[in-house]
Amino acid sequence: MQVTREGGSRSPAALARRAQIVQATIAVIAQEGYPQASFARIAEQAGLSSTRLISYHFTGKEGLVAAVVHEIVTAMGDQVGRQVRAQPDARGMLRAYVEGVVAYTAAHREDLVALLQILTGGGFPQEVQAATAVPGHVERILAEGQRTGQFRPFDVRVTAMAVQRAVEGVAFALHLDADLDVTGYGVELADLFERATRADAR
Repeated sequence: MQVTREGGSRSPAALARRAQIVQATIAVIAQEGYPQASFARIAEQAGLSSTRLISYHFTGKEGLVAAVVHEIVTAMGDQVGRQVRAQPDARGMLRAYVEGVVAYTAAHREDLVALLQILTGGGFPQEVQAATAVPGHVERILAEGQRTGQFRPFDVRVTAMAVQRAVEGVAFALHLDADLDVTGYGVELADLFERATRADAR
C-alpha cells in the first residue's frame, strides 16, 4: 500500500511534517472518533494552512490511516518485543507480553485509543491487519509453551485471541477510569492467563 507521494529519499523537513500529520491524526481520532478524522479537521489540529499539505504526503485517508497504524503498532511491537525476547521460557514470555502491552497502553493512551477507534470504525487497513494479526506473536508463544510442556493442551488460536482481546481492553478501561491501577491490572491478567495455560493447572 502506498502511503506517501514522496520518493524513497525524504528531507528532514518532510519527515518532520509527515510525523506532525500522523500525530495530529492520532489526536483527532482518539478524541473525536475515526469518522470525524477528515483532512480538514486534521489540518486544523496540526495547525496547517491547507489540506494540500496532507495530500502531498499521503494518497488519501486510507494511506494516512495506514501510516498511523504502522507507527503505533511498530512502536509498541518494538518495546514489548524486547521485553518478551528477554524471557527464558514461554511462561515468562506470555507474562511479559500481557504486562508489557498493558503498561505500554497506559503510557501511550491516546495512541492505543486511536488504534482501537480505527479498528472498530472499520478503517483498519487490510494489509496492516494481516501483518499484525494474532497468529503471529501470541500463537508462537503459546505453541512454544505446549511444545516444551509448560502449557497444557488447548486450542492455541482461541487462547491467543482471548489474550489479545484482554490486553486490548485496557485502553477502554483507562478511558473510563483514568486512575485505574494499571500495574495491578496487568498482573491480574497475566496471573489469569498463567493459571489458564500452565500444564499443572488445577
